Amino acid sequence: MWSYQAPVADMLHLMTRVLDAPASWAAQPAFAALDADTAGQVLEEAARFACEVLAPTNAPGDLAGCDWSAEGVRTPPGYAAAYRAFVDGGWPALACAPDAGGQGLPQLLNAALFEMLCAANHAWTMYPGLLHGAYEVIRAHAVPALRERYLARVASGEWLTTMCLTEPQAGSDLGLVRTRADLAGGAEAANGATVTVTGGKIFISGGDHDLTDNIVHLVLCRLADAPGGTKGLSLALVPKWLPDGTRNSVHCDGVEKKMGIKGSATCQMHFERAQGWLVGEPNRGLAAMFLMMNAARLHVAMQGVGHLEAATQNAWRYAAERVQMRAAVRPEGAAPAPADPIAWHPAMRRILHTLQARTDACRLLAYWTALLLDEHEQHPDAKRRAAAGGHVAVLTPVAKALFTDLGHRSADEALQVWGGYGYVHEFGIEQTVRDSRIAMIYEGTNEIQAVDLVQRKLLDDGGARATALIALLAQEVAACRALAGLQPFADALDGQLQAWRDAMAALLAGRDADPDWPLRVADDLLHGIGHALMAWAWARIARATAQPQPSAVAGGRSPAQWLQSARFGIDWLLPQAQVHWARAARRDAVLPWA
Repeated sequence: MWSYQAPVADMLHLMTRVLDAPASWAAQPAFAALDADTAGQVLEEAARFACEVLAPTNAPGDLAGCDWSAEGVRTPPGYAAAYRAFVDGGWPALACAPDAGGQGLPQLLNAALFEMLCAANHAWTMYPGLLHGAYEVIRAHAVPALRERYLARVASGEWLTTMCLTEPQAGSDLGLVRTRADLAGGAEAANGATVTVTGGKIFISGGDHDLTDNIVHLVLCRLADAPGGTKGLSLALVPKWLPDGTRNSVHCDGVEKKMGIKGSATCQMHFERAQGWLVGEPNRGLAAMFLMMNAARLHVAMQGVGHLEAATQNAWRYAAERVQMRAAVRPEGAAPAPADPIAWHPAMRRILHTLQARTDACRLLAYWTALLLDEHEQHPDAKRRAAAGGHVAVLTPVAKALFTDLGHRSADEALQVWGGYGYVHEFGIEQTVRDSRIAMIYEGTNEIQAVDLVQRKLLDDGGARATALIALLAQEVAACRALAGLQPFADALDGQLQAWRDAMAALLAGRDADPDWPLRVADDLLHGIGHALMAWAWARIARATAQPQPSAVAGGRSPAQWLQSARFGIDWLLPQAQVHWARAARRDAVLPWA
């Protein structure tokens, strides 16, 4: 009753026609040989794995969950076989550098891959979800001996990884981490030094499992003489199995019984003088770990897009098949019938088009962020790299918070299409509602993403990065004004960008007198900016649709369908932005203490 078909044609349309990714790739030596046809082949193969191998494990894995014993964690049936196929297909190494055994393809294609994986089976995708971030940390910060021992195995997916941050008393406040690292044998504190790690971690995704022979834990810890707070954190690499084949003293004490993603082993871990090695400079562990955390945030944003897509395509299919009552107005030429598909009723049409317009906008913004990340890492022009990096810094917290919020809320709204059947496991949407909720919490709650956006990305530099991004977005206003029929898109986007400028200027002028104000309105400011970005996405899609294309993407939606969805976005969804902008401007609004 629930199925997933990867929308490869839609993905390719947004990449190649709307974003013109091939032109960006051509300007980057690392990707100069990549073209739209090759990208399409990669996506088709990824879709085959996601739809044929992974998706069938989703519902059974939700029912089975993970089994814990003192010997280790057993994942649901089919998970291990799917993971072996994933590794055999070379998918973990897709965006890793060739000198580390990777395929050297763009982050954009990797983002599309993980959108498919999350839509097919979010819980399973949690296991390889941290691989690329761990690869980046080891490659950038580990000493040569550790890189030689671990990098290729992590890049290939032969060994899976974890990110061990959270402790019972230290959730979002990592300055409270207590896990201790002791230097072994009187060694000096330095990158690569041998340490023993002691402490407990909670909520560790993939902390133990039966998918790989070894697990590489990246653990935030504190040396004995370290200063307090986040400035005293170090990072240690602690494997489950040591290089000499002996079992390290790191163990899983249990797995959480969760609301969703039940096939993902969320573990309570303890380290009892477990052997490891420092990665990066002592007391600079959080800076090293940020590579992994930023990669994880984009990965979580793709979870939101994946849930949006899965809910959207299943809701549309069910609404077209389910017949109930006569529609007040029927499509021209509809044959007489005692009842009509619910997709013809205005209430359902509004839900369905809301789902589609959100999916289109979020997917385009996600792909644009990944494309900019590629340019930041690979473009030969230093100014272009710096500009792209500034844009990514602003876009990342918005993408993580906005996409996961819309992914969950849209799944919840989509359940209404099924009525009572939506509340039943066999129909699939209730699992998506449960699975999608966690993405708003982990890798920095959405509220923390909003605070990060406002304090660090908008205000701390006087609004410079945001102003540069707004100027880039404003180019779409001029481009739409130059084409007949696109004036509504230009006006909508122009209005949103001005609201963004006004809100930022007010906060910059008023934060010294009321430092709590930016924090009170951070969530609304993030969602206001999110709507401005969606307005840009709908305008960009409309302009690409209005311009003649050399050829159609096979199997894709028609230009009229793309334009219809974009117009629905600015007519029906964009008005919600005014609520967020209005609240962001209410400096006098009281936020009670109790």
